[in-house]
Amino acid sequence: MTCSIGAISHDDNNVVVDASICQSCMDCIPVCPTGSIDEWRVVTEPYSLEDQFGWEDLPEQQEMAEEADEALDDTIAALLAKAHKGAGGKAHAPASAAKPTINMYTLGRPAQARVQGNYRLTDGASDSDVRHIILDMGGLPFPVLEGQSVGVIPPGKDANGKPHLPRLYSVSSPRDGERPNFHNLSLTVKREPSGVCSNYLCDLKAGDTVQLTGPFGATFLLPSDPEAHLLMICTGTGSAPFRGFTMRRQRENPSLKQSLTLAFGARRQEELPYFGPLNKVPDSFLKKLFAFSRQNDGPKQYVQDRLREEPELVGGILQHPKGHIYICGLKAMEHGVEEALSDIARGVGLNWAELRDTMREDGRYHVETY
Repeated sequence: MTCSIGAISHDDNNVVVDASICQSCMDCIPVCPTGSIDEWRVVTEPYSLEDQFGWEDLPEQQEMAEEADEALDDTIAALLAKAHKGAGGKAHAPASAAKPTINMYTLGRPAQARVQGNYRLTDGASDSDVRHIILDMGGLPFPVLEGQSVGVIPPGKDANGKPHLPRLYSVSSPRDGERPNFHNLSLTVKREPSGVCSNYLCDLKAGDTVQLTGPFGATFLLPSDPEAHLLMICTGTGSAPFRGFTMRRQRENPSLKQSLTLAFGARRQEELPYFGPLNKVPDSFLKKLFAFSRQNDGPKQYVQDRLREEPELVGGILQHPKGHIYICGLKAMEHGVEEALSDIARGVGLNWAELRDTMREDGRYHVETY
């Protein structure tokens, strides 16, 4: 859907790229539900479509001749920078994170889930319709970690008469389910006026069935180390993975203090998903920094503004050897957040660009924007 020149096609198992058409713009990578953002294969000669369609697993990285490797350095750096924008390069999972399961279910072999519940999270008078949807997996194995995503296949066909491709949604429940030891998962979905899949999901009723692919994602994961301090920055439905993070920490280490900080932005309080439940989480367990850009009775603030109001807190996380930063939500937020982090880092004597690269290599800097 993202490729405007038709270089990408697929069958029931593989999504492939025609190298004779591809212009290496990389626009497909940040939104790709196949996990491509986590995997790179640098080659001197492109794989054929026949090769790609025949893969059951990704091939090993080819051995590169030294001169070819050096010639590609500048090109690869430019492509990585464009693909990850503010992320600054290839992402890495936290060292202590559990090993994720990926691509267990595909277009040709999707999982079928049953809708347990569909609840509106935002005020009924608001023009922002955000839903909390619980899907029961029944007896079907579907191992998913906090921070991973699933693909939802909307029914029907697209304008070209082809079945719809999956749309990707972050899981908003922890690994052991919406309720402990219940074999289910939840999604946080905002209705978009022309959104094929969002309208389908928001209109689901209890008992309806949904086809899923995945799980997807191997880097945007929760560290298992209880000493890890997380700064989670999000807007709107970007809060979904952080709900899973918080619930997992509550179940696994309920006595932890001052190890989670959430900066959460929305236009108005009534449009902020999970506002009520979040306020019930003790501040000692989860420090909450809310930012509202269209609140009538308050200042106009974005998440980067709230970060700047807490330089000691944020600066402490930046300096913490086990500090992790997660950014999730609209891509428009990313630049402002980067600037705020850069300013705060400078205030404690750190170079943000260098620190960010180090944290990314250590699996402590994670960006997922759309």
